[in-house]
Amino acid sequence: MRYVAAALLAALGGAEVNAKSIEKILKAAGVDADADEVSKVVSELAGKNVEELIAEGKEKLSSVPAGGAAPAAGAGGADPAAAEAPKAEVKEESEEEDDDMGFGLFD
Repeated sequence: MRYVAAALLAALGGAEVNAKSIEKILKAAGVDADADEVSKVVSELAGKNVEELIAEGKEKLSSVPAGGAAPAAGAGGADPAAAEAPKAEVKEESEEEDDDMGFGLFD
């Protein structure tokens, strides 16, 4: 992912997407570049317009369902008491309940 991000930064900055520009960006970020990964990204993006690729990706992502939709507030003849019931059942967890797992995050 870092190689693709570096290639996009190079393209959006007006530079040509090539191994040298990707490695330069990664080096500036303090990342060691793997030559095989860099060449793979360069070969995949060769001759392609980055703006068109981004637009195409946005179009594909817009067709992917994202989680469940929340029901609309006040939709239908819902009983107001029924809407309040789940709120009443919510209990606060104490810090002591976390200790029951038998291990700590930093142990």
